[in-house]
Parts: sequence; C-alpha cells; structure tokens
Amino acid sequence: MVFDLPRFEAEPVLGIVRGLNESCLEGVVEAAFAGGLRFLEITLNTPDALHLINKINKKYTQLQIGAGTVLSVEEAKKAIDVGAKYIVAPNFDEELSTFCAQTKIAYFPGALTPSEIKKAWDAGATMVKVFPASQMGPDYFKIIKGPFDKIKLMAVGGINPANIKDYLGAGANAVALGGSIFSIQRMANQKFEEIQKDIAEFMFAVKEFYSKMCSMELQTVKNFGGDVK
Repeated sequence: MVFDLPRFEAEPVLGIVRGLNESCLEGVVEAAFAGGLRFLEITLNTPDALHLINKINKKYTQLQIGAGTVLSVEEAKKAIDVGAKYIVAPNFDEELSTFCAQTKIAYFPGALTPSEIKKAWDAGATMVKVFPASQMGPDYFKIIKGPFDKIKLMAVGGINPANIKDYLGAGANAVALGGSIFSIQRMANQKFEEIQKDIAEFMFAVKEFYSKMCSMELQTVKNFGGDVK
C-alpha cells in the first residue's frame, strides 16, 4: 500500500509518536485508531523504531504508518524496508528529497522561513512541515499563503483542539498532534483511554471546521443564485 495522499488531505491529521515502548504498542495504536487517527508517524529516535514500524505495518493495515525524524537516505531506506509509507524530517535535505522523488515515497520536510519553504516545495515535497508552528502562530500561515498559495503546509508543534481552527483557517493544509497527547509518561502509564479521548476531541475539531467551511460555501452559492449540486 502506498501513501494515500487524497485521504490524508481529506483527514489531514498526523499523529507523531516518540519514545514508544513495545510493551504499550498495541494499547497506543488501538487508542489512536479508535480516536479516529489514520496516519501515524514513529520517530526514528525512538528505541527500536524500525521494529515498531514493521510490527504496526503488519498488524494494523488500516493505519498508514510513516517514519519521522529521518535525517539521511540510509535511514529512509531502512524505514521503507520495514513498511514506512512516508518520510517525515525536521529539516529539508536535498539528497533525501531526491531519493524520495525517485522512489515515489511521500516526503514531509521541515522548514520555517519563506525561502526554506519554497525550496522544499520546489524540490518535490508532498507537503512542507512548518515547525515549530506555535512559535510563529496562525497568522504566519496566512502570510506565507499570500505569495505561496499553491504550497501545501502542515502545522506542527503546539497544535490543540482550541487553536486548530485558527491554523486551518489561516491556510494550513494539515496539522499534527504529538507530545501533548502521546507523552512518554502517559504511554508508559498506559493511559490509553485518555489518549483515545484527546485524539477524538482533536479529530472532532477538524471535522467541525471543514463542516462549517462546506456550509459557508453552500450558503455563498445560494446567495449568488447558483445551483447546489
């Protein structure tokens, strides 16, 4: 199964898991799925990350699993070999970008400045990860989208149900949830119900935003006397 970009754009939430222990793997993954998450990233600086990716890929086929904190082509190759469907990185790397393009693997590099964002996008990024989004705020996405309206951006860092609508409304094409939900302590203490509940709240906020957007678009069409098909 290859990365399902149309589905990700329709359900634009990526779960970032760092520091997951195999002993609580099933509980965390099942909580994520039950909460509505369908795209999950395991960072490669997690102990035994490749083993965990392989296990999730084989057992949970309805989840699209990816590798995060990928810093080299060699790491990307190892992750893909065990089932990673996409590559996420904290920075943009030309060699890694070329490799992903040649192997047709979705690539989400991190960038922050306008120049970094455009460079990553022009090199073939599937979507550019703006990190840390919380340090820049939602207005930054609106500013970037002014000249770069075709570039797809994912907001990462400090996103929560209270501000998610602000980021999506400002132009973010996707968002990510991470340490606030998948904290190492929470996973180790097997707080799976809490994880599921928080993810469900996150997903509800996203769906509510797009539902309201759709309603507004339909109302605009009606106001101008158009046909709703």
